[in-house]
Amino acid sequence: MMIKNEVVSDHCLRVSVVGRIDINTSPDLRKYIEKIDGNIKQIIFDLRDVDYISLAGIRELLICRKRFCEEGAMRVENVSEKVFHTFEAAGFSETIPLTVMTSEEPPLFFKSFKDFCAEKAEKLKDRPFIFESGRSFSWSDIEIGSQLIADDLNKLGVGVGTHVGIYGRNSIGWVMTFFAVQKLGAMALLINPGLSVSEIRTVAEISDMTHFCYGTMNNVSNYSEFLSALKADCSQVREVYSFMDASTLTERKSYYESVKNGYSQDVDRDAPCTMLFTSGSTNRPKGVILSAFNILNGAYYSARSQGLMPDDRTCLILPLFHVFGLIAGLFANAIAESAIYIPDDIRTDTLVDFIPKHRLTVFHSVPTKLIALVNNKTFSSDKFSSLRCTIISGSAATEAQIRMFRKKLPNDHFISAYGLSEMAPVSTTDYEDTMEHVLHTVGKPIEHIMIKIASPESGTECRAGEEGEILVQGSNLMGGYYKVPIEDQTIDSEGWLHTGDLGYLDEEGYVHFTGRLGDLIIRGGENIMPGEIEEKISEYYEIKNVKVLGMPSELFGEEVAACITLKDGAVFDEDLLRADLSEKLAKYKIPSKFFVFDGFPILGSGKIDTVTLRKQMLERINDPDT
Repeated sequence: MMIKNEVVSDHCLRVSVVGRIDINTSPDLRKYIEKIDGNIKQIIFDLRDVDYISLAGIRELLICRKRFCEEGAMRVENVSEKVFHTFEAAGFSETIPLTVMTSEEPPLFFKSFKDFCAEKAEKLKDRPFIFESGRSFSWSDIEIGSQLIADDLNKLGVGVGTHVGIYGRNSIGWVMTFFAVQKLGAMALLINPGLSVSEIRTVAEISDMTHFCYGTMNNVSNYSEFLSALKADCSQVREVYSFMDASTLTERKSYYESVKNGYSQDVDRDAPCTMLFTSGSTNRPKGVILSAFNILNGAYYSARSQGLMPDDRTCLILPLFHVFGLIAGLFANAIAESAIYIPDDIRTDTLVDFIPKHRLTVFHSVPTKLIALVNNKTFSSDKFSSLRCTIISGSAATEAQIRMFRKKLPNDHFISAYGLSEMAPVSTTDYEDTMEHVLHTVGKPIEHIMIKIASPESGTECRAGEEGEILVQGSNLMGGYYKVPIEDQTIDSEGWLHTGDLGYLDEEGYVHFTGRLGDLIIRGGENIMPGEIEEKISEYYEIKNVKVLGMPSELFGEEVAACITLKDGAVFDEDLLRADLSEKLAKYKIPSKFFVFDGFPILGSGKIDTVTLRKQMLERINDPDT
């Protein structure tokens, strides 16, 4: 049994219990109740994750009811029918205020990926799920293709615990290969297809990768040369396997019949099975270890927040090696039984035709891509009238940017979300939330997730409205970083993941993201968060995108610098912008320098590559003629 608590207000405590409450665990519940702060006047027990309660457990709740005896001071929520029957049999279903779960959601996220794929293939059979290059692929196709790839990989030595890299653009082959690795009980290492051979070597060393599966790659024209360099540079990679022609695997149905019952060993839903990598924009990447439970649980709640239905059609441009694309894209749609459309590329010239052609209803993106899309010369609001939902995540969008998106896409419903490779999603606005919530927050924590705001200096918990570091824990939190020393593991002794992000919780429980601890600019002792300045600069009508960075200063230690890109045909008037900012920002926050770029370097996740941009900015400072 595990007990988690959340202080709802100054005098109300919510307690979530996980597991069995029986003769062995009930003493722990007694000890917990005895330690409850005397200032707490109301207690709520959430038993949604309790699958059994014994008479001893009921007795402990009765004792607690004696302590919280005022009307409404104690209640028990989200009781399953099975647990309710135990209360009823003991005659306590009215003595202890109970709320029974009104419906049992299908426990899709309590499956291993292997079982998940098999059950979808059995239920949906030939119903199309993925559309790519003019073809459709059903769950039956995915089951056949993944089983054939699993057979191929097994012959190359892949089995339980083998670390297998998956490297390639979004494709049906990528999806089949992912499920193939899961069928064998191996670990899928999701690698950015934009990485160079030397960068792949770093990832291989970090992750103990022995097998490398590849599809169509970014920035690779000669595959033979690439693979030769890979084999020479990555000595621990023993075998390579191509899934570039995976779309033809469904034609091998006769061979499938001979292997379809192979690899039948059970795979646990919470076994370590997927490794994602932090972006590595500041240090060496870290391998984030996740299970099917982590990913499918997050995808389930992502699907609910989007209101995904079977008739939805999602444009998947988010890369599948990234947690946003994997969870909010692939698996949220898989759970909702809606369709995914994969364009041939993600250039805006392609998307302005692709989305209206297929009357797509859902399109998720990072702010940089949305900005480029709505500024495409052939963009028009009418073309995108079919879109009903867009999650903006990956990096923070400013209020001015969101208002611009709303103006350009009036039929679209925007959702603001927050997540990390280590846990996604953490929070999201609901589909029915107001535009003010979308503009100013990243939503409320999803179910089974807890958020705490703590002072970066003292570690003490912050009050509502007080800014601090965002700490999270819950059901879809990673197990930890692969082979990283204990002092560099960001989960603390109480189970909280220290995100390195700054924000605060408001009185309604919504999360406000304010920036990164690492982004902090300290100018002469003044702490400056770039996000606030980016917000104001982005309101200037000529600005397409902006990134505020700190630059060296002999006098102040750091000064504020703004890197900007301009809309097509725009002419930058620095004096006009400075005059505008002087009315909105304190003088010390106004950038000392503005640097105009044709475009920003972008990471494979879609975020701005801050490290490279900073280098480019410093080169201009040191050599103004560059």
